[in-house]
Amino acid sequence: MEAIGGAIGAAIDRRMLLIGGGAAAGLLIAWGVWPRSYRPNLAKGANETLINAFLKIDTAGQIIVVVPQLEMGQGVTTVLPQILADELGADWRTVAVQGAPISPLYANVLLARQFLANDWSRLAGGAGDWVLEQIATREAMMLTGGSTSVRAFAQSYRDAGAAARVLLCKAAAARWDVSWESCSIVDGLVTDGQRKLRIGELASEAAGFSLPDILPERSPDDDNKRLLGQDVPRLDLPSKVDGSHNFAADIRLPDMLFASIRQGPPGAVRLVSTKEAEAAKITGFLQLVKRDQWVAAVATNWWAANKALDLLDPTFETDTPPADSKAIAQALEDAFDGDRGRRIHERGDLAKSFSGARLLHADYRVAPALHLAMEPPCATARVSDGRAEIWVASQAPAFCRRAVADALGMAEEAVVLYPLSAGGSFDRRMDHEAAVQAALIAREMKRPVQLLWSRAEDIITDRPRPPAHARMTARLVTGGMIDGLAVKIAAPAADAETWARIAHRTPATEAAARASAQADARAVSGLPAPYAIPNIAVDHYPAAIGLPTGRWRGQADSYTCFFTEAFMDELAQKAEIEPMSFRVQHLGHDPKLAQCLTTAAAMGGWQGGVAGSGQGLACHRMDGGAIALLVEAGMENGALRAKSIIAVADVGAQPHPDIARQQIEGGIVFGLAAAMGCAAQYDQGLPARAILGRLGLPRLAHVGAIHVELLPGDGEPAGVGQIGVPPLAPALAGALFTLTGRRHRSLPLIPPA
Repeated sequence: MEAIGGAIGAAIDRRMLLIGGGAAAGLLIAWGVWPRSYRPNLAKGANETLINAFLKIDTAGQIIVVVPQLEMGQGVTTVLPQILADELGADWRTVAVQGAPISPLYANVLLARQFLANDWSRLAGGAGDWVLEQIATREAMMLTGGSTSVRAFAQSYRDAGAAARVLLCKAAAARWDVSWESCSIVDGLVTDGQRKLRIGELASEAAGFSLPDILPERSPDDDNKRLLGQDVPRLDLPSKVDGSHNFAADIRLPDMLFASIRQGPPGAVRLVSTKEAEAAKITGFLQLVKRDQWVAAVATNWWAANKALDLLDPTFETDTPPADSKAIAQALEDAFDGDRGRRIHERGDLAKSFSGARLLHADYRVAPALHLAMEPPCATARVSDGRAEIWVASQAPAFCRRAVADALGMAEEAVVLYPLSAGGSFDRRMDHEAAVQAALIAREMKRPVQLLWSRAEDIITDRPRPPAHARMTARLVTGGMIDGLAVKIAAPAADAETWARIAHRTPATEAAARASAQADARAVSGLPAPYAIPNIAVDHYPAAIGLPTGRWRGQADSYTCFFTEAFMDELAQKAEIEPMSFRVQHLGHDPKLAQCLTTAAAMGGWQGGVAGSGQGLACHRMDGGAIALLVEAGMENGALRAKSIIAVADVGAQPHPDIARQQIEGGIVFGLAAAMGCAAQYDQGLPARAILGRLGLPRLAHVGAIHVELLPGDGEPAGVGQIGVPPLAPALAGALFTLTGRRHRSLPLIPPA
């Protein structure tokens, strides 16, 4: 109950949670009587009509769709409006998009449930899910991440579009004195089959009608001007092409100053020394703003602020040993011998399967992986007259606003967050230090301030995807079948760390220490693998590595898939069965994944993984979808190159197939970066490399053709933002084995020199 009570915060105290005959009953009683009527808090212009929380319509007929999710390049500000516009019957040329204010109406219950879920909620079953949903909604947990946006909000946008269509049809029917059921909307025009009216003409009247108890959705057989399944133009693309799209660093306010920052390493407790006289020599430098864990330079331009910090040369005192790669590796090794490991999943009788049998073993390791988003953290703040305004891209805006309010000693209602797009994130913008720092600096300077972290600062202070060490053990039986599989993984619990930081504002090192005390199923997501293995066990051993970690595109699947699929290649070799056939014979219960695998093999001309072929393959299930990859690689001047990549995915009926393909392709390239570079080796608390060019990242010239094929599907759309990441590394490792004859059991596969 501790975690749930903390998540609710001050609004509900522990006594209320325990009212009644038991904890679960008390929660149901307490939450059942709590007021929960929410109205849209959207601003609207004089010519706009508010239809519902997701839609406004102006008199000119512009359809303004409200999107609460952070646009990070994934296309969410096109796909969600597309779902609504399709259900409404709108003309896509009239659709615009607007960011949402903070409100319980926009809570991402799906992602919040993943963060909040614990043993108690799982034991409580349906009641637990209901409680978590209420917590997420009432705390306005607006969250973006985990490929949840479409899965969490698709029905809400269908309902919003259907509601608007019904209201507009009722308004038109009243004018024409016909039944509203005889009216429809086609290409933005309301019609009864004979007469037509534009949506904008009816919007204000429509808001006065009531909705039926059951909203009628458009029939699946109605193919008249449908937008779903069409590659409609992206709404954010024109402004990004012409440069008018505003990111955080584009904000300009009257009398604004610019700031850069230097922060202490993990565990920093005090700023020890600075060379202020040197910083003062920089033209344009104005002032230093100091806190125990950071120091910022403020100037008339950002270059001057950052140059002043270079000369300032700040040093910090820490209360923990600095992060070190050797110490991290040892901490992972020691975790296996600790008493905090826990069995996360079990099927069959593994002990019986392994008893007296000849077992096969392999160890795998992954290094911490950096986020390396194109846009470093940035925020602009204006603090005056007891009010704060923050311009920032945040994946958790309600928590970000709360953190700013706490730092300034203000009520949350006095802080306004203006949502902006992000130039990439990969969950880097779950954390919100930049917004808090910008607000504190602006208050001290008594002028608006834009804080932009340098690229080096972004890398040095990154909370990377956690490192992990896996011990894999299996038993093969007659026919090359796996009878038993044991998976033991030592890794930090990054999700628990992230949640403690963003929801409870726990300092990063303290959050890491607390998370290392308990095993977490999210640290081994992606397991058990989608293979029919009768006896299996998955154990997580939480590790305290002295380095705060965070969520990352692909989450723990990004390493668990590498462990599983690389081990499958080794088991196939032991069984003397080519790798694709070996996988397929374990997928009899999963024909869709088997189809992905065989289709990718056929499209890529799979040669059976023979020596010298340069081919490798892998498959995975994630976020409701299935994917298989075939990679053909080669060595050029000692460097690994991906010549071609074939991906076949079963991801349901995607609203915008081209954006789905883009996201899968982006995930593949992201996975390629993880396989070839983007890893951090730590020495004295700092990454050994803090320059992009030295991190072994693939360049466009190193990546051949990527082809993404979507299998026909009519089910609900699966998540596509992450699914391309996990299988790339094991497929590339398999390809590398055919070229070198050596198994590569660590990521990155070939560390940069």
